[in-house]
Amino acid sequence: MAESREAKGRKWARPRYVPRRKFCAFCKDKSEVIDYKEPEKLRLYITDRGKIAPRRKTGTCAKHQRLLASAVKRARHLALLPHAPVHIREAEGAGLRDSSR
Repeated sequence: MAESREAKGRKWARPRYVPRRKFCAFCKDKSEVIDYKEPEKLRLYITDRGKIAPRRKTGTCAKHQRLLASAVKRARHLALLPHAPVHIREAEGAGLRDSSR
Protein backbone atom coordinates (compact mmCIF):
# COMPACT_ATOMS: atom_id res chain seq x y z
CA MET A 1 0.00 0.00 0.00
CA ALA A 2 2.91 2.33 0.67
CA GLU A 3 4.19 1.67 -2.85
CA SER A 4 0.94 2.77 -4.46
CA ARG A 5 1.00 6.02 -2.48
CA GLU A 6 4.55 6.80 -3.63
CA ALA A 7 3.70 5.79 -7.17
CA LYS A 8 1.15 8.56 -7.37
CA GLY A 9 3.76 11.09 -6.31
CA ARG A 10 1.62 12.73 -3.62
CA LYS A 11 2.10 11.84 -0.01
CA TRP A 12 -0.09 14.57 1.43
CA ALA A 13 -3.09 15.86 -0.41
CA ARG A 14 -3.73 19.58 -0.48
CA PRO A 15 -6.94 20.81 1.11
CA ARG A 16 -9.47 21.56 -1.61
CA TYR A 17 -11.33 24.19 0.36
CA VAL A 18 -9.66 27.05 2.20
CA PRO A 19 -12.18 28.99 4.32
CA ARG A 20 -12.14 32.77 4.09
CA ARG A 21 -11.38 34.78 7.21
CA LYS A 22 -14.48 36.51 8.53
CA PHE A 23 -14.06 40.01 9.87
CA CYS A 24 -15.97 41.68 12.66
CA ALA A 25 -18.69 43.89 11.20
CA PHE A 26 -18.63 46.12 14.27
CA CYS A 27 -14.87 46.74 14.06
CA LYS A 28 -15.13 47.42 10.35
CA ASP A 29 -17.83 50.08 10.84
CA LYS A 30 -16.06 51.49 13.92
CA SER A 31 -19.33 51.29 15.84
CA GLU A 32 -18.57 50.64 19.49
CA VAL A 33 -22.22 50.75 20.55
CA ILE A 34 -24.33 47.63 20.10
CA ASP A 35 -27.80 48.80 21.02
CA TYR A 36 -30.38 46.43 22.47
CA LYS A 37 -33.15 48.68 21.10
CA GLU A 38 -32.40 47.57 17.51
CA PRO A 39 -33.88 44.06 17.31
CA GLU A 40 -33.63 43.89 13.50
CA LYS A 41 -29.86 44.33 13.76
CA LEU A 42 -29.60 41.77 16.57
CA ARG A 43 -31.64 39.18 14.62
CA LEU A 44 -28.69 38.79 12.24
CA TYR A 45 -26.73 37.24 15.09
CA ILE A 46 -29.43 34.84 16.30
CA THR A 47 -30.06 31.38 14.84
CA ASP A 48 -33.48 30.21 13.69
CA ARG A 49 -33.75 28.28 16.97
CA GLY A 50 -33.35 31.50 18.98
CA LYS A 51 -29.77 30.93 20.13
CA ILE A 52 -26.95 33.47 19.91
CA ALA A 53 -24.76 32.53 16.95
CA PRO A 54 -21.13 31.61 17.77
CA ARG A 55 -18.12 33.71 16.81
CA ARG A 56 -16.84 31.19 14.30
CA LYS A 57 -20.08 31.54 12.34
CA THR A 58 -20.63 35.30 12.55
CA GLY A 59 -17.02 36.45 12.49
CA THR A 60 -17.36 38.93 15.35
CA CYS A 61 -14.36 39.59 17.57
CA ALA A 62 -14.37 38.51 21.23
CA LYS A 63 -15.01 42.01 22.53
CA HIS A 64 -18.03 42.62 20.33
CA GLN A 65 -19.36 39.09 20.84
CA ARG A 66 -19.56 39.77 24.58
CA LEU A 67 -21.34 43.09 23.97
CA LEU A 68 -23.64 41.42 21.47
CA ALA A 69 -24.55 38.63 23.89
CA SER A 70 -25.45 41.07 26.65
CA ALA A 71 -27.49 43.20 24.21
CA VAL A 72 -29.42 40.13 23.01
CA LYS A 73 -30.10 39.04 26.59
CA ARG A 74 -31.28 42.52 27.51
CA ALA A 75 -33.56 42.66 24.45
CA ARG A 76 -35.00 39.25 25.36
CA HIS A 77 -35.69 40.43 28.90
CA LEU A 78 -37.62 43.43 27.55
CA ALA A 79 -39.51 41.16 25.08
CA LEU A 80 -37.98 42.81 22.01
CA LEU A 81 -36.60 39.41 20.96
CA PRO A 82 -38.09 35.97 21.62
CA HIS A 83 -36.42 33.53 24.03
CA ALA A 84 -37.46 30.57 21.88
CA PRO A 85 -38.69 30.12 18.31
CA VAL A 86 -42.40 30.27 17.58
CA HIS A 87 -44.01 26.86 17.88
CA ILE A 88 -46.27 25.95 14.99
CA ARG A 89 -48.84 23.23 15.53
CA GLU A 90 -49.30 20.97 12.56
CA ALA A 91 -52.79 20.30 11.26
CA GLU A 92 -54.25 16.97 12.38
CA GLY A 93 -51.77 16.71 15.28
CA ALA A 94 -49.09 14.10 14.78
CA GLY A 95 -49.28 11.14 17.13
CA LEU A 96 -52.74 11.87 18.50
CA ARG A 97 -55.32 9.12 18.66
CA ASP A 98 -58.43 9.18 16.56
CA SER A 99 -61.29 10.42 18.76
CA SER A 100 -64.05 8.79 16.63
CA ARG A 101 -63.44 5.34 18.18
